[in-house]
Amino acid sequence: MSLKNKLNRLKPHLSLDGHNEKEVDTPKAIPIQIPFQERWAEENIIPYYLDEDYCLLREVKYPLSMRHGHYSFQDFLLAIEVWNRQGGSHPLSAKGYQAEELFFFDTETTGLGGGAGNTIFLLGYASVTGNQLTVRQHILPHPGAEIPLYHSFLNHVNYKTLVTYNGKSFDWPQVKTRHTLVREHVPKLPAFGHFDLFHAARRLWKHKLERLKLSIVEKEVLGVKRIDDIPGFLAPMIYFEFIESNQPEGMLGILKHNEIDILSLVTLYTHLTFQLNSIDRNQTRSEIYEVGRWYASIGEKAEAEKVLMKLTDRNDFTSYQAKLILAFEHKKNHEWEMARKLFTDVVDSSDNKMMLEACVELAKIFEHRLKDIPQALMYCEKAMKMLKRSHQQEMLKGITYDQLQTRWDRLSRKLVKFPG
Repeated sequence: MSLKNKLNRLKPHLSLDGHNEKEVDTPKAIPIQIPFQERWAEENIIPYYLDEDYCLLREVKYPLSMRHGHYSFQDFLLAIEVWNRQGGSHPLSAKGYQAEELFFFDTETTGLGGGAGNTIFLLGYASVTGNQLTVRQHILPHPGAEIPLYHSFLNHVNYKTLVTYNGKSFDWPQVKTRHTLVREHVPKLPAFGHFDLFHAARRLWKHKLERLKLSIVEKEVLGVKRIDDIPGFLAPMIYFEFIESNQPEGMLGILKHNEIDILSLVTLYTHLTFQLNSIDRNQTRSEIYEVGRWYASIGEKAEAEKVLMKLTDRNDFTSYQAKLILAFEHKKNHEWEMARKLFTDVVDSSDNKMMLEACVELAKIFEHRLKDIPQALMYCEKAMKMLKRSHQQEMLKGITYDQLQTRWDRLSRKLVKFPG
């Protein structure tokens, strides 16, 4: 806040020479001239004034019946309802939340690097308000306007959880960095929960997508088609041109690009929820496997078993993958006979890596748990032959031929000592 504005705010409390303040001449504020203001207004973009500066604010509302890709925004409400009905836990679970409390957030910046040299010139987000989805975008009209930019943004923020795409690594750390530079003049940053959908997309679709950019996930998974979209990598260049010319047209294209990103986050969260809760009827076997593997990795044993058991009725690659994870889950719970049965099935998988892993585990179970030394020796020999054939000294998790040889020697001695 400028010194002049601070003094102006104090004037009603001052008395000069016994005269009422109204008798004191004060300079009139000069209206801020906003270039192309009429053009901005045509696009429903208005100025947000703060002291002697401003930023630009765009707000647009969509009915929940509107579709974006394979889903309508109404389906997002169903996703929240699903999480609140189910009893388990998951990093993307919105259990305990209302739909209005999620905050779909994305930024546009002058570069991809971190640090104070990278400026955010667009803060965009969407949230459910009543029976609509509201999108708001806060635009930095020139580099010196960060105080009104963050002031306008933080005046609207009243949510529990951010939903971003790689926002944990990029967007929100950048907001924190820029906020540090203006924090004496704007409200504090709130403490958020955070759903980062990039990590979820990588878990579920890395097996079929070479790259996991949001635009690729949109096209290949969500059914979102962008028409005449400005590529994201051009956004910094277009913004710098806008700073030079003040012409709105390029920035309007960036606003549309950013809006699609944000709307796609709503669709992506909905789709991920339906995947994780077995609602998506078009879910592939590979996706089912990745969901089950995810539940297993976070210790949700019951949910993992429920999902992975759907895959064990065939003899395809995905079925053996599921059986291997289930076998390790039973081993972890000391359910040795169930683990043995599943590891034995995997030995027939024809996949060298899975077969080797299963043979090593069976050698351990037969030696230490079932006390069947001949069977332990047989599976140890099988693993050694596989490693030898592969011409690799190490195929998985630190298992080497020398280690297997040590195990074989020990088992051979046991067999001689206790032949029965």
